[in-house]
Amino acid sequence: MQDVDIEVIGVMSGTSLDGVDIVFCEFSCTGGEWSFSPIVGKVYPYPPEMLERLKHSHELNGHDLAQLDVDYGRFLGGLVKSFVAENHCNPRFVASHGYTVFHEPQKGLTLQIGSGAHIAAVSGIDTICDFRTKDVALGGNGAPLVPIGDKLLYGGEFDYCLNLGGFANISFDNAEGQRIAYDICPMNIVSNTLTRRIGLEFDKDGELGRKGVVDKELLAKLNAIPYYSQQPPKSLGREFVDAEILPLFGQRTDIENLLATYYHHAAYQISKAIVGEKEKGVLVTGGGAYNDYFIECLKNSTHHHIEIPSEQEIDFKEAIIFAFLGVLRYLGLPNCLKTVTGAACDNIGGAIYLAK
Repeated sequence: MQDVDIEVIGVMSGTSLDGVDIVFCEFSCTGGEWSFSPIVGKVYPYPPEMLERLKHSHELNGHDLAQLDVDYGRFLGGLVKSFVAENHCNPRFVASHGYTVFHEPQKGLTLQIGSGAHIAAVSGIDTICDFRTKDVALGGNGAPLVPIGDKLLYGGEFDYCLNLGGFANISFDNAEGQRIAYDICPMNIVSNTLTRRIGLEFDKDGELGRKGVVDKELLAKLNAIPYYSQQPPKSLGREFVDAEILPLFGQRTDIENLLATYYHHAAYQISKAIVGEKEKGVLVTGGGAYNDYFIECLKNSTHHHIEIPSEQEIDFKEAIIFAFLGVLRYLGLPNCLKTVTGAACDNIGGAIYLAK
């Protein structure tokens, strides 16, 4: 492959609905080795009306969901346009994750809204989106997608890459050098759901959970959920949370105890995924990296070194990697690995919408 030097924008809007991450990055490839530099990034909070519409998107009828797809695309396009103006940047294209409404790959179904055509039209910049559908059509889980970025951008520095977003997911190379990755368990999507019962968007620094007492009976029920005994490739969606996690909480109002219990559950499940005697440690990114109490629980559950990077990488790693997935799509290179998703083959995912 010829050497590459390209500047792009990545847009990440995760299931935890804690904002839209936009990052402007430069990617270079010299002699087959990739490097990157995140130049500037910003987190945009959701306006209350858009936040409520996204929260309830899975309940909408077909017409209203299609309208939200358009409106959300226009919203993201407007954010990109403002971001470009504020930072005087000139990206080759925008790579957007979208907001996941449905993810049931066993049915061949995955849906990320945020119309790429409207992002391109509003921002005036070519846009790549819909990164999961091709893999699902090929029999894969369509997730996680970040691992190819972990391998090519971070693999030389860390044994494991752990992301604590709406869901906790991990990637690493096995003994044969193949990238293995999967969703371990729900993460912020659960803790945020619990805190919203008491009018808070999230558990800042994990302080509510720190005050709680672990419910050992509930912890045992959580750890007994069948998903955790399944072998990868595997992935999770909101449907799993609604069906398997939330019913165990019922209508309980002791939120501090529920958070403490869930944090210990997630730390235990993650510790089971971090196996072997490796030397370079675990890179932890995503919003959960700011949850001091959870990180303490995790450190107490594993003997591996836990590396918390700079705020820029915590906040923007997923947006950086989706920008990178866009680069691979733009170059016609595989950006989704069959060893990760279980698809019939490595594949090139992403739909391209030209601005004009």
